[in-house]
Formats: sequence, structure tokens, C-alpha cells
Amino acid sequence: MLKTKLLHPEILMALGSNGHGANVLIADGNFPFTTSVPATARKVFLNLAPDLLTVTDVLKVLIQAIPVESATVMVPPDECDQPVFTEFIDILGPDVPLKKLKRYEFYDQAKRNDTCLVIATGESRRFANLLLTIGVVR
Repeated sequence: MLKTKLLHPEILMALGSNGHGANVLIADGNFPFTTSVPATARKVFLNLAPDLLTVTDVLKVLIQAIPVESATVMVPPDECDQPVFTEFIDILGPDVPLKKLKRYEFYDQAKRNDTCLVIATGESRRFANLLLTIGVVR
């Protein structure tokens, strides 16, 4: 039995197989999980039902398992901050910068070959996609 709160075998395998500079996408229920990420990314579907699990639920567990260097969010066409962004900042802490990209720029970033893991959630809030860059263990 593992002592860590993160127990999902596929997520552990993907994280253990990658390192500094790799990206992890935690996606809301509207994200095109299979067409807007690289074919090489491991895809884990946790989207059982609306709001089970949410992006913030997954984030709270992931940050205990990996160092996060930076985070990127998708902003709507009017580029307004979304309420979920405040939650991301609260969970990630003040040392993790939150970069904001428009929809298609975000898709381009998520499609890069360094996206190693995509976690599909049942998050129903719009624009709740979060792309994390794994940092170094200090």
C-alpha cells in the first residue's frame, strides 16, 4: 500500500515516467480530450458524472505528488478571469505563476509533445482547464 494520497496507477505511471518540463493537463468536461492533445499523452478519464471529479479535486492531490513550476489556464474570448482561477492560485500558492492563453493558443500548448498526461474530469465550470509544467524536486 502506498502512503501517498495519489493512488491512481495510470497517473502514477505517467508521472513517474516523466520529469522536469513535462506538462500535465487537468481538463474540464468540455475539453476535446482526444483531439487536442498529442497522441503520445497518456489519457486518464475520471469524468464519471458532472462535477465528479473536478479540476480542483484532482489538482489538490497532484500538487502533493509533483513539484509544479508553472500553470497555464484558458481564458474566454473576453479574456476575463474566471472564478476557478482564484481557486487554482489558492491551491498552487504564490510561487507558481498562472499564465493565461486564449482558447486556440491553449490548445496549441496542450498539443505539444511535452504534454505527457491528460486527466479528463467531470468539471462543469467553463474554462476550468489547467496545464501544469512539472518542476524540479528541491
